[in-house]
Amino acid sequence: MMDIEHDGHTHTNISHMEEDECTSDGPKVPVTILSGFLGSGKTTLLNHILNDTKHKMRFAIIENELGAVGVDEKILSENANEEIVEVMNGCVCCTVRGDLIVALKNLHKKIEQFDAVIIETTGFADPSPVAQTFFADTDISGLYSLDGIITVVDSKYILERLDEVKPDGVINEAKEQVAFADRILVNKTDLVDPSQLPVIEERIRQINTAAEIFRCSRSQVDPKNLVNIKAFDLDQAINYKPNFMANPKAKHDPAVSSVAFQFEGFLNINKLQAVIGQILDKLGSDLYRYKGVLNVAGMDQPFVFQGVGMLFNGDFTGQWNPEEDRDCRFVFIGKGLDKKSITDAFLRCECDEDLRFEVGDKVLAKTGMSDDDWEKATVVKLWDEGNPYRLALEENGEEIWAPFDDDDCIKKNRK
Repeated sequence: MMDIEHDGHTHTNISHMEEDECTSDGPKVPVTILSGFLGSGKTTLLNHILNDTKHKMRFAIIENELGAVGVDEKILSENANEEIVEVMNGCVCCTVRGDLIVALKNLHKKIEQFDAVIIETTGFADPSPVAQTFFADTDISGLYSLDGIITVVDSKYILERLDEVKPDGVINEAKEQVAFADRILVNKTDLVDPSQLPVIEERIRQINTAAEIFRCSRSQVDPKNLVNIKAFDLDQAINYKPNFMANPKAKHDPAVSSVAFQFEGFLNINKLQAVIGQILDKLGSDLYRYKGVLNVAGMDQPFVFQGVGMLFNGDFTGQWNPEEDRDCRFVFIGKGLDKKSITDAFLRCECDEDLRFEVGDKVLAKTGMSDDDWEKATVVKLWDEGNPYRLALEENGEEIWAPFDDDDCIKKNRK
């Protein structure tokens, strides 16, 4: 097993773990499952719990990624010094349950480092097979107790998700997530008309009459209502799904896919802004969730982005770990995604950090749309806020950026 320290987290590569015999003489470790459709606010909630100081609990975090590239360790708060295990390339409820069991067993060897476990599932995970793990596997049931299932729903989209017609034999993940919840967070209430909230709650009650419902924005709910609550009810789970303790293989919507990609290189921030806008314009309504960490030329911090549909959020945040590669990685999840077109779009943003001009060089700068809009300028700085050059115009001393290092923006002054 290899542990790599990363921004205060320990990222454990579970593919190298050995499954050892596990025993426990102490109390069982409580486990909370965070569930919810893509983009509902699970990672925001997780950050909120980790940054809260009142509960005084230490958590081991198990992250699940749909896609072969992990990005959540950058999105999680850098102040949260918790153990992170990423279960990659699938959803916990089906293809990688074995990895989940191995991860839990190996985490227990470090029991002195944490008080509880939080599992953040992918948005396509039916929570029932995940919960089943804590009853069907004798080793796990002896080490851990399922404390509760917390489901986060997006106020703006939940009714659409619950009523979505699926092909025969394909589960409605959003409905399953609501049905098995012990606590339901109706999140992003600031994005809908207040009159919609009772309608949403009534629809939820048609599926789950027992769960406590919290209205919130930005997943802000007091963690005392979410962790260490001893809320999971096995009888309730069996009442909703009589075959809960069986071992079915979940069948997900085949139209939904993920595009995950990782590559080394620097990106030009101006090209990147244009590409992201084009992707959202073209795919917005079909994008369930996307997130990534990008290496932008001229910037010391990684550009971290995430979003749902047309709602995009991105900023330069945190620091690169000195021991990690400064690469670019992202995951897009949605309907009918073309991996080549998405990856090619990002690759077109690549640039070389080695520039053609030096500070002090006399150049011509493009200052307008006309072919004649060129002015004499001097290079005063290289790589300024993601732009290759900052220039001082010779005529009036005004400083401008040259967004690209090509002859369409900046060229040698031969006079």
